Amino acid sequence: MFSPGLKRSKLSSRKQTSLGPNLTAPDSLATPLAETRKSALETSIPDRPSTGTPAPWAPRLSVLARIPSANKNDKGDEIDPIKPVFVGEFPQVIHDELANFSQWRVPADVCISGGMDKGTCLSWIICGNKIFIWSYLSLAASKKCIALELPSDVLENSDLGRNSYHRNNWLLSVVNWDSTSKVANRVAKHRYSVGIVMCNKKTRTVLYWYDIFADVVTAPVTSFASSDESLAASSPTDVKTTPNRQQLPDKHGTGFTGSISFNSLIASAIPATQNICVALACCSSGELWQFYCSPSGIQRKKVYQNIQNLSPQGTGIGQLVGGKGYPRSMIWRLPYSSISDSNRQFFLLVDHEIQCFNIKLFPELEVSKLWSQEIVGNDADLGIKKDLAGQKRIWPLDLQVDDHGKVITVLVATFCKDRVSSSSYTQYSLLTMQYMSEVSISSDVNERVLEKKAPIQVIIPKARVEDEDFLFSMRLQVGGKPSGSAIILSGEGTATVSHYYRNSTRLYQFDLPYDAGKVLDASVLPSTEDGDDGAWVVLTEKAGIWAIPEKAVVLGGVEPPERSLSRKGSSNEGSSQEERRNLMFAGNIAPRRASSDAWDAGDRQLTGMTGVTRRTAQDEESEALLGQFFHEFLISGKVDGSLEKLKSSGAFERDGETNVFVRISKSIVDTLAKHWTTTRGAEIVAMGIVSTQLMDKQQKHQKFLQFLALSKCHEELCSRQRHSLQFILEHGEKLSAIIQLRELQNLISQNRSTGVGSTHSSFRNQDPGALWDLIQLVGEKARRNTVLLMDRDNAEVFYSKVSDLEQVFYCLERHLEYIISTEQPVEFQTHRACELSNACVTIFRAAMDYKNEYHLWYPAPEGLTPWYCQLVVRNGLWSLASFMLQLLKETSELDMSAKSELYFHLEALTEVLLEVSSGAITAKLERGEEHKGLLNEYWRRRDALLDSLYQQVKGFLEAGYQDITDGTKENKEEILRKLSSSLLSTAKGHEGYQTMWNVCCDLNDSGLLRNLMHESIGPRCGFSYFVFKQLYEKKQFSKLLRLGEEFQEELSIFLNDYRDLRWLHEAFLHQFSAASETLHAMALSQDEGFILTTEDDIDSNHASPVPTLTDRRRLLNLSKIAAFAGKDADSQTKVKRIEADLKILRLQEEILEVLPMDDTKQRVEKQLLRPEELIELCLKSGSRELALQVFDVFAWTSSSFRKSHRNLLEECWKKAADQDPWSELYQASVTEGWGDEETLQQLSRTILFQASNRCYGPKAESIEDGFDKVLPLRQENLEVPGSKDTRSSVEAILMQHRDFPYGGKLMLTAIMLGCVQDDVKIEEGLSPME
Repeated sequence: MFSPGLKRSKLSSRKQTSLGPNLTAPDSLATPLAETRKSALETSIPDRPSTGTPAPWAPRLSVLARIPSANKNDKGDEIDPIKPVFVGEFPQVIHDELANFSQWRVPADVCISGGMDKGTCLSWIICGNKIFIWSYLSLAASKKCIALELPSDVLENSDLGRNSYHRNNWLLSVVNWDSTSKVANRVAKHRYSVGIVMCNKKTRTVLYWYDIFADVVTAPVTSFASSDESLAASSPTDVKTTPNRQQLPDKHGTGFTGSISFNSLIASAIPATQNICVALACCSSGELWQFYCSPSGIQRKKVYQNIQNLSPQGTGIGQLVGGKGYPRSMIWRLPYSSISDSNRQFFLLVDHEIQCFNIKLFPELEVSKLWSQEIVGNDADLGIKKDLAGQKRIWPLDLQVDDHGKVITVLVATFCKDRVSSSSYTQYSLLTMQYMSEVSISSDVNERVLEKKAPIQVIIPKARVEDEDFLFSMRLQVGGKPSGSAIILSGEGTATVSHYYRNSTRLYQFDLPYDAGKVLDASVLPSTEDGDDGAWVVLTEKAGIWAIPEKAVVLGGVEPPERSLSRKGSSNEGSSQEERRNLMFAGNIAPRRASSDAWDAGDRQLTGMTGVTRRTAQDEESEALLGQFFHEFLISGKVDGSLEKLKSSGAFERDGETNVFVRISKSIVDTLAKHWTTTRGAEIVAMGIVSTQLMDKQQKHQKFLQFLALSKCHEELCSRQRHSLQFILEHGEKLSAIIQLRELQNLISQNRSTGVGSTHSSFRNQDPGALWDLIQLVGEKARRNTVLLMDRDNAEVFYSKVSDLEQVFYCLERHLEYIISTEQPVEFQTHRACELSNACVTIFRAAMDYKNEYHLWYPAPEGLTPWYCQLVVRNGLWSLASFMLQLLKETSELDMSAKSELYFHLEALTEVLLEVSSGAITAKLERGEEHKGLLNEYWRRRDALLDSLYQQVKGFLEAGYQDITDGTKENKEEILRKLSSSLLSTAKGHEGYQTMWNVCCDLNDSGLLRNLMHESIGPRCGFSYFVFKQLYEKKQFSKLLRLGEEFQEELSIFLNDYRDLRWLHEAFLHQFSAASETLHAMALSQDEGFILTTEDDIDSNHASPVPTLTDRRRLLNLSKIAAFAGKDADSQTKVKRIEADLKILRLQEEILEVLPMDDTKQRVEKQLLRPEELIELCLKSGSRELALQVFDVFAWTSSSFRKSHRNLLEECWKKAADQDPWSELYQASVTEGWGDEETLQQLSRTILFQASNRCYGPKAESIEDGFDKVLPLRQENLEVPGSKDTRSSVEAILMQHRDFPYGGKLMLTAIMLGCVQDDVKIEEGLSPME
């Protein structure tokens, strides 16, 4: 598995034996013919997998033949989906140094070392006495390579051993001084600041460069080990072998020999300091060292003498017995924490456990242990169980942590012996641990902190036995794609990706020919998406940097071999069969062309195999057939019979982006250029070949449209697949926009070089421009998402990948703060913002011009959302617009010229943003989708932009600014009219009524106001409704009604919502009956805040008073007058109803006089009670008078109210019966012997008698039907058909009373006398019905 990629000069006798008697290694690495290679493979090992590590005797293509050339044809060669992808060459200075190094007479085992840092995207190579550092994201042509030289005294003190694995004696750590770890910052900013800390493993010499990207790089700060420290490091180990230590065969030696060395180095910036950092190094003797590095010097301090003694020794497995061993590795828990953090945690891997420490960075350095947990012990749930049958020794080799600091992965090697065959082997596995959710980390935690995230993942069950030098040279990296994968690097120079897929572990061997050299290190391409890493990238010794696509790992991975044969590959026959299945599956994936399909080869196409687009043979056939027909059309101009053949091939069956017509269109606009790469930076966009390439694409795309029209495929697409046709024409829009954008960049470059066209030429000469930085960001994002493009220049990728023009706006949304830094001067920010705004407007206008020119080609637009109306475009535009708004609002440092430039660009950008937002809303409406959120967003952004722009116009006017006018002497009104004309046009097109109103008011132009009211006809009468509302809120009712004479229909609609003015308008129109109804409804309205307010009340303290009962009585009286004036047929009925409501209102006022002063009375005073509320209030009061007045409320409501509230009416009769002492009256009648006249006189004073008289008497009055229709007086007169309720009469209700057995006769007599008497004297204090 972990086999070397570099041919060694000598092979061990063991390896020579394994070659077999019939095979010998050739002396030459010349590439043989394909037939020879094939024959050799077929005859040597039958059924050998084509992936994995080739046998050393099988000659392979030189690595130069694997690097893609730049002059492929448009269609390009098909790309093997399981091969690594070339990313970029070394900078030229490294090539020169490597060439010189190869000519030196150096020992055969001296190797070139190097590494990669994920946080800063830096890679480095140490060759001889020089260190070369560059960014592995940039192309070789544009790489800025820093060459650092090791001081001669450091080299003289270096102790180079003879072991090939340890000729790389330097540990290197990168210190990032930037507070952010986002890659976009490094792309947009043309320089960034990092420091380098280096430590020699053997001599313990420490070097520190505090800023390698400074204009002048100073010599490193150097610190040599003290004499005592050097003596301890160089002396042979005297640690006694523990009894538990298993003696291994000669393969592992009899123990560690040689000097003690440093094993791992980490460094961190110290907050609140300048170029000062702290580095930590762990030593194989158990020591932990701290180095305080500053530009003035390095302070060394031993923090711990023996780390392994910090916790009880719980195992005898793999314990330290020599100078090289444990602690093994060290890593920060959070690699990307901010430099402002005053505390950082780091993990330390020892022979049987993981230890966690905290270092306090500020104000004083202090290292303290937080916790430790055993991972090799007797409990399998805690990690790896020891003392299993056949298990001899366990080595934890390396550990890594995820970006969130939650999941820890440990690479483990286990030496085992088969008890049956007595053969020895090594098992490699990955142990994954995670923090327990309920554990809170504090100082010196003794409880269990970690738990197993998953069972131990065995990488290779049985690998060959290696010595400890080999084992300890192995390194682990995590975080690349596929998600959850890990890469294992060996000291021999190999890299293997392990991926757990479909319940089994799959291995992918990174494989390059021998002339590529060893694999020096591996890292991950940083993704532009937050929290999502990219593909694995590998640094080779001689062949530059390569990437491993996610698809290659998934499709090219094989099951772990049962037994590793190292460079022989695998003897597991199932591996080749599985691989053939993978390759068959890969055949279902669309072949990737260098023109367009290479874009889709990126990792985003595949996430756990869910994103792979399966394309059937029919898809392939129809696409090939379409390509053939189009090619013939380009040559001959003929399209004979193509439509029917395409129909029969299924070309019209798929809609959307997978349609074959869309794919051909995309391949045309996304064709890769051939020779764009240049070393002249931003000048690439000014090259004539760029324009030529884009114009060629445009002509070819127009030819494709002609082919669609002539072949009548356009009609078919237009009728059956509108989305597909929309995509095709949008490709034309984007191509036209890219062409205009290139012209704009060309113009910017020319103006910058000549200093023409801007007052900020000094800034322009120092900066390539915001548009250029944006192009770099978009191109960089495409390169990182598609590893096949990593060897291309950012600008080349940008101008080629036309179909993904939306990514311009994505980068504006996500990375605007890096393109325009707030740390820059305000004038500089303004200039860059205007440049980006101009670019966005150019893109939109070019797309619209194309659409207007080819409008006849477009399908019916209903329900289709154009690309420039997508969410990513809207958000990008708003991000830029809001930044420019902030500049306008908060910047007082700008002069008038800069402010006017910013204003005009923001005004143009506002129009574009509002257009795309309204287009998105229209599409959602046509599709019948929910659009309320989008509509609110549109309104909010529109109002913010238009209001700020108009305020800026007024600011220009107040400052007496006339430079943006024609320069003539004009009054303020004319200046304001000119300045606001364009803004007014935008506001009118997007219902910006507030801005339109403000302009008309400031100009005091009623004619303009009327014109806008006639022109702006939108929902709810458009601008007219808004104007009426403004006048209403200002209490200018006379102006409102006079203006409404010209807009009577609009005014009528407005007054439907404002009834307090509607009755005036109706009275003016002599619609008295309608005015009466309006006033009547207003008087009974439960809405608070309405009231008849005159213009004289504007300055009063009650501009919006709550209507009182007096106000309501006034409205009812006005309604009564209007009803009389109406003289309709039903005017008498209306008057009667109004009078009834007046009496109910008067009842509420009378109730107020009876109620005590409390919260209830205050509530009744402030609002109109509903009839049922008024009745319930009377019943609860306990008042004798109110118990009688409830029947007046029932009388003056409606018949329907009495029917719906019959239960309440029954409660009123019960309450009336309770008001008199019927038992006492009965006793008095018996004792005193009442006669008829006395009985009548006594009963007439009871509430029952008076209630009966008011409800059922000869003079009883009620609205509509009487009480007898709802609740008859006597049981025998029941007139409620179908009712079975015994209480459905007043008599039945009284029969339920508690006094009915004694006073029942008097009760019935009272109600019967009350219903026939017409002249009853009422007791003083009771109010008769009117």
